[in-house]
Amino acid sequence: MSEATAAHKPASHAKPLTVKLGNVTISRFIIGGNPFGGYSHWTAERDNEMVDWYTMERVKEAYRLAERAGITAHVGRADEFIIRALREHWNEAGTLTWIAQTCPGVGSLLHGVRNGIHGHAKCCFLHGGEMDHRVASRETAEIFTAIQAIKDAGLAAGVAGHRTDTIKWAADNLELDFFMACYYNPSDRTRQAARNYADEEQYLEEDRDAMCALIQELPAPAIHYKVLAAARNDPQEAFAHVAENYRPGDAVCVGIFTRDNPSMIQDDVDLLEAALRAKGK
Repeated sequence: MSEATAAHKPASHAKPLTVKLGNVTISRFIIGGNPFGGYSHWTAERDNEMVDWYTMERVKEAYRLAERAGITAHVGRADEFIIRALREHWNEAGTLTWIAQTCPGVGSLLHGVRNGIHGHAKCCFLHGGEMDHRVASRETAEIFTAIQAIKDAGLAAGVAGHRTDTIKWAADNLELDFFMACYYNPSDRTRQAARNYADEEQYLEEDRDAMCALIQELPAPAIHYKVLAAARNDPQEAFAHVAENYRPGDAVCVGIFTRDNPSMIQDDVDLLEAALRAKGK
């Protein structure tokens, strides 16, 4: 189930090209954090494999491998584990830029935002499940407050969403520096912000097509995420699809499970860059 399985080959470019989220410059390939927290989007057994594998030292090793591949940014939950991992990484001369994600497990939207601010994030976005739930239930007041808090702290501000309705609402009602646009809507978050683990996830082509069409209309950069359908898609096909829908200034976020393939980070960077070059991007 690895997200990239090809043998490692040196990248053609020393560093992936950069993009800007607000005033923050980052690599257009971003290392995601779901595997670090055990969020496989498969089974409880797979979740536990990720939790057992990703000790603090192995997370930091993944950060170092990412930097070696030219990656300069990490999307990570605004929780104590990621904050600690990044502080140790920075104290050991690492330089990854943190794009903080609020999350229901750590409390309110504002609590997650404050964790990101105090943890020295440069960008912060509101959790996709939270956004889906609040927009669907029309409980949006705290969204405006949280986005303003991010901006007041000088961070680039964004939101995530699994539903096109969520992203459309955000584009119409918020002034954002970026959008986290999920290729799939795996589970219903309209009833609750957190995933219901009793529901089997689904990854539908029509959801991917609808989100990719919407990305073309967004007024700020999009970070394309869950592009591999949590390791369900063939990596070469998945990155070719990203390249087809990628706009100048967009970025791509991919979670990495180095237990499956130690060279997965570099492999995925190479696949993305090759796909973009094939499209003249």
